[in-house]
Amino acid sequence: MESSVYFATVARGLEAVAAQELQALGASEVEPGFTGVQFRGDRPLLYHVNLWARLPFRVLEQIRQFPCRDADQLYQGIQEIDWAAYLSPEQTFAVRATGKTPQLNHTHFTALQVKNAIVDQQRQRLGQRSSIDTHQPDVWINVFVSSGEPGNPRSRPSAIVSLDSTGESLHRRGYRPAMGVAPLKETLAAALIALTDWTPERPFLDPLCGSGTLPIEAAMKGLNIAPGLFREQFAFERWRDFDGALWSEMKREAIAQQHSHLPAPIIGSDADAAVLQDAQVNARECGLEAHLKLVQQSLSEVEPVGDRGVILCNPPYGERIGEVKSLGALYRELGDVFKQRFKGWTAYVLSGNQALIKQIGLKPARRTVVYNGAIECRLLKYELY
Repeated sequence: MESSVYFATVARGLEAVAAQELQALGASEVEPGFTGVQFRGDRPLLYHVNLWARLPFRVLEQIRQFPCRDADQLYQGIQEIDWAAYLSPEQTFAVRATGKTPQLNHTHFTALQVKNAIVDQQRQRLGQRSSIDTHQPDVWINVFVSSGEPGNPRSRPSAIVSLDSTGESLHRRGYRPAMGVAPLKETLAAALIALTDWTPERPFLDPLCGSGTLPIEAAMKGLNIAPGLFREQFAFERWRDFDGALWSEMKREAIAQQHSHLPAPIIGSDADAAVLQDAQVNARECGLEAHLKLVQQSLSEVEPVGDRGVILCNPPYGERIGEVKSLGALYRELGDVFKQRFKGWTAYVLSGNQALIKQIGLKPARRTVVYNGAIECRLLKYELY
């Protein structure tokens, strides 16, 4: 089957771990870049990545790259694509434009040029044109324009035209109707788990679980549940060459590969009864209520289950919730609980506040830069002896 070039968009700082995931899923020629990973594969791989990948936001299929200095070159380059292969006049479409060049520095104008070139071609060849739907189009078209690499005289302004195979971002798994304050994106939660040394054979604990994203993502990984199974539809299901039989078989196989039980407990706890109720609703939505232990308890009441395990938590940073001064006590208590009760365990804490991190009072064995949205954070690893 013919191979295509794909690009998976990911959160900044997660490119390397996303590249590892894509290689494990069968991608070839995997190349991490800035906020994304380029790779090659066939059409079944595209479906497979959308179904199984836990870290990317969306997967783009590149259909053309061409020199693009200004609006005229952009229009001409778009017109040279045979859009009848991807879009019929009966289908709706929308254009997402990103990046800029000196001549194309407004994404709305760039998107408008692309739209005009496509509908002009349809009118000329078919006598009718597609309508625009910016909410739920049949086809999402992504155009990235770039000035080239700084300092490289051979690098010229260019445009990459892609079809968005995903649609709504993959971080919206579809299982989370209830969200607490400042919840982690599911894709970031999955990435944090991948950055720890947790395996399903070891207990997993989030003592500040909020609406439960970390323990739920851990349970999905432990039970080998494909995250894409919770979505109603992917964008590629509306493509003209969509292979419905192949897609149905892939989903059947994914369901057959799920495990019936977890080999070790996965626990989430929180002092706030309301957010813990959100976690229970979310666990129920994805059929995990029987596999997870979700407990209302304060940090001071948390106890280990077993001699070894992994703690992973995302305490508030002070940017959005409360004041930094009031959070110092929480971070100090977190460090005390780690030291006093969890000898033999490994703890990981994600925080975007360096002053609060120091309040934990432990020396981290490793620091990994991770972005939670626009916030530059550190994932700190603590070996507890």
